[in-house]
Amino acid sequence: MKQTYQTHQSSGSAAAAGSMVPAAGGPTTGPLTREELQLGARNHSMPLEALRRDVTPPGLHYVLTHFDIPDVDGSSWHLRISGAVEMALELGMAALRKDPAITVPVTLECAGNGRSLLDPRPMSQPWLLEGVGTAHWTGVPLAYLLGKAGVLPHAVEVVFTGADEGVQGGVPHHYARSLPIREALRPDVVLAYKMNGSELPPQHGYPLRLVVPGWYGMASVKWLKSIEVVTTPFKGFQQEVAYRYQESADDAGTPVSRIRVRSLMVPPGIPDFFTRTRFLKPGPVLLQGRAWSGGGAVTGVEVGVDGTWLQAQLEKPAGGYAWRKWTLPWVAEPGEHILSCRATDSSGATQPLEQHWNYQGLGNNMVQRVKVTVG
Repeated sequence: MKQTYQTHQSSGSAAAAGSMVPAAGGPTTGPLTREELQLGARNHSMPLEALRRDVTPPGLHYVLTHFDIPDVDGSSWHLRISGAVEMALELGMAALRKDPAITVPVTLECAGNGRSLLDPRPMSQPWLLEGVGTAHWTGVPLAYLLGKAGVLPHAVEVVFTGADEGVQGGVPHHYARSLPIREALRPDVVLAYKMNGSELPPQHGYPLRLVVPGWYGMASVKWLKSIEVVTTPFKGFQQEVAYRYQESADDAGTPVSRIRVRSLMVPPGIPDFFTRTRFLKPGPVLLQGRAWSGGGAVTGVEVGVDGTWLQAQLEKPAGGYAWRKWTLPWVAEPGEHILSCRATDSSGATQPLEQHWNYQGLGNNMVQRVKVTVG
């Protein structure tokens, strides 16, 4: 559904340059701005050919940082857990590593993945489809530490604050998000200090980050410095202004939470350098990709070949919140073809064929389409 708004070509304001919320003037039908290109250079996506891998190496995994990457000294770093608890805790990394640890395979996706495909385009990090990755996260279950602190009965949320600090929407703040108590106490929510068996890289939250399986990446706060249990809903900028599904700038919207069902295909053949158009030879081709959802287990993937949908073969996922590989044999005939894929999860949700537009450009899980030339 296309909607009409006043377009915005460029802005020198701090909010326009760094905001995950659209800049003054609203979405645009114009070309990418210098501010968007700057964000696109600082943050990076996962090349779609990396979908062949069960686990995404840290250097290929998508990265979204709102502000600067903090320079944290792990030897002096400490985490404080306070608020509506029986006993406040202050823990260094050595103490955390002595606590029980779990390893959880999790697919993380940026809530803005697919934003730049919307028309008009919301002004922010200009993701295409590659804002995703899957890793094994190792650390202490959040529920274990909250149990040690003793959450009081009247607590409603847990607030997570990172060391990263900046200005967004004209508001100076540390990046902070909250989770409802019921989500924070899930056994698979982890305070991770390892990624794929190694120490967290700086861009992925060293020395400690939150990982919330099934939720879009904005919930998995990096560079954690404090956890506060609160008795009233958190009203921070990243909670109340950013990351909300809005129909317009004046709409209060609804909060973004769990990942919408999505599938992506490894583009077959070889690419043109500039356009990324795909070329392949006639004959048998194994189409493959990955599918995931935060709303339920992926139950099926269909592959579209020039509008005809075929059921793909699914492999077992590595975990409840890790992507699931799919494959489909295809005999490529000479000519131009459009390939696509759409997933369905156990809740009955299926990827839409057309865009569901919203003001901040969030949760766009429209089916991927890949143009290929066979000859």
